[in-house]
Amino acid sequence: MPQWLSNFLPILLLLGAVLIVVRRLPRIEMGHSDAFRRRRVFNWLPLGLTYAFLYFGRYNINEATSALGKIVDNAGFGTIFAVGSWVYGVSFLVNGPLTDRLGGRKTILIAALGSALSNLLMGGAVYAAVSKGVALPGGVVGTLSVLFGLNMYFQSFGAVSIVKVNAAWFHVRERGVQGGVFGVLIALGIYFGYDWSRAIARAAPEAPWLILVIPAIILVVMFGVSMALVRDTPSETGHPDFDLGDATAADDDKLSVAQVFLRMFRNRVILIIIAIEFCTGYLRNGVMSWYPKFARAVDLQDDFVSKNWGLLLCVFGIVGGMFAGVISDRVFHSRRGPVASVLYGGITLGSIVMLFTIEHWWVGWVLVFMALNYVGVHGMLSGTASADFGGRKNTGVAVGVIDGFVYLGTGVQSLAVGLALPTGEAAKDAANWIRWPMAMVPLAIIGLILCTRVWHAKPRAGGGH
Repeated sequence: MPQWLSNFLPILLLLGAVLIVVRRLPRIEMGHSDAFRRRRVFNWLPLGLTYAFLYFGRYNINEATSALGKIVDNAGFGTIFAVGSWVYGVSFLVNGPLTDRLGGRKTILIAALGSALSNLLMGGAVYAAVSKGVALPGGVVGTLSVLFGLNMYFQSFGAVSIVKVNAAWFHVRERGVQGGVFGVLIALGIYFGYDWSRAIARAAPEAPWLILVIPAIILVVMFGVSMALVRDTPSETGHPDFDLGDATAADDDKLSVAQVFLRMFRNRVILIIIAIEFCTGYLRNGVMSWYPKFARAVDLQDDFVSKNWGLLLCVFGIVGGMFAGVISDRVFHSRRGPVASVLYGGITLGSIVMLFTIEHWWVGWVLVFMALNYVGVHGMLSGTASADFGGRKNTGVAVGVIDGFVYLGTGVQSLAVGLALPTGEAAKDAANWIRWPMAMVPLAIIGLILCTRVWHAKPRAGGGH
């Protein structure tokens, strides 16, 4: 088999699997015409792939910093990712309302182009430091922290945009399955961010800046595709708009941004979802970002899980996302709380098992199982419940608030665990990484308890729950 084909075969197979899964999803009959369904696919697919490639331009920082070796240690990476995560979270205060005002199409274009520029700047900084020996302001960690923060500002438009657009195209009864698809797209993006970045690093070990530059080029391409195909509402493509059955209230257009935020924070369900998603962000990053660094430190980098980390996260993320979406719409009648509770039970179990398996090679499989669960939770809550309870007109603010807390949790985890983990020779002993699962168990238990508090929550047309 030609080398180029063996490199791209996994993603081609994955894309084929995704298409098969999507085509065989249970159809919720809402009276849509075949022409409408076809046009909807051509709307959400390029939008979703743009979002997936934004993940490529986000999680490539893991491999880029690893490729820099001793220049960026665990604490340095934790600082870079924490700064970016906090910028991402706080940016929603501005970008959520902006998305409601400008529309998801414009803001996904801003996200793609802005992230592409930021990655080019990071690539240039790495090139200057590694190849030219230029002393960067604040050192490599300081410069990358600032530029990654800029990248994450633009990245923060991504989730808001995709949910904002899809909220106008999918009835609340269809959004559970669509939330599963949202999880699939996240899983694909994680695959790009980890395995494609690693492939670039191995193909060009002397050019770590390419790990940052190549995603930038792809994002520019996706900018053009989304500009050509994505539209905010069905009516912009010649199809009628329709009643979405969500919590959109009649007076939503008359509310100021401050009033919308106040309404969100007075909504008990939204507040609980915010708290759950803070825990999800904390736990998700605890799995995704640190296992590759753990594997390198303890000499597991050639283990099957480590070598195929992105691929496994993708496959199990697809399973988790579709499982969550289907049972939400078909078993729990479009309620998201029961699904989140089941999946958080899996996350909690996995984090406890980690305590006893940290010194064993199969701890990687425990983490993959946890990934299956947290992708499903994130798709259900940030990707679906936010639109349900925020309503179409305030989706940007709802997603912004909820996803913002995901990344505030990510930032807390990145900084805290980055400072707590062993370095140097001590990092080579897996037993010294026990603080890693210890830091996750309490948040998993809290998240599980919170999920049970929204077990019966469903949105009401005209606002409320």
